[in-house]
Amino acid sequence: MGLFSTKGSESDNELATNFYFPNSKNALIIFTRNPELGKCKTRLAKVIGDEAALEIYKYLLNHTAEISKNIKADKFVFYSDDIKKEDLWNKDIFRKKLQYGTDLGARMENAFTELFQLNYEKVIIIGSDLLDLNTKHVDDAFQLLETNELVIGPAKDGGYYLLGMKNLHLDVFKNKDWGTSTVFKETIKDIQKRNYALMEELNDIDTFEDIKPYQQLRKFYYNND
Repeated sequence: MGLFSTKGSESDNELATNFYFPNSKNALIIFTRNPELGKCKTRLAKVIGDEAALEIYKYLLNHTAEISKNIKADKFVFYSDDIKKEDLWNKDIFRKKLQYGTDLGARMENAFTELFQLNYEKVIIIGSDLLDLNTKHVDDAFQLLETNELVIGPAKDGGYYLLGMKNLHLDVFKNKDWGTSTVFKETIKDIQKRNYALMEELNDIDTFEDIKPYQQLRKFYYNND
């Protein structure tokens, strides 16, 4: 699962903590890594270099923002390091918050907990590195939560690109070997006795092999191809 300096931002966490009234019963969480040279898509960067990897990640972020903006839900971008007041995430569309926690599971748990405490009835999280993800996938996931406790979208690398729930299921965030090919299977073990829905498998872009099918990304790495 996977978006500039704090200059020009409101005092560091002010955007994350100011008072807020929900406008919907649904909430969409978008987890992003701040797009900084040498700090994102590190496995990809080993093959095509830091600069090309950064440009590809920015392209993925723009795609994620574009497919998310019209989803019928309150939308929250959770930054990995610091919140940017002015960036590709339009503050009139996306609420801005910070991730916190010792690992990915803890950070997701904290994000879900925060939004359920705001009385959202359905909460879905997506990553920010899938060109195959579109608006309909997320809309369909919210619809599936009408009749299921949870919904999960498996990624081809063994993780997942989407997770949604109507109540907080803490076990899905614990005891996982995050960043490995076992995460999806381990999560299914946790939820197998519950009412859950599976979505189609999509390609989560992390490595050079992952980007090869996408012609629109060739301009970023053609000198390395």
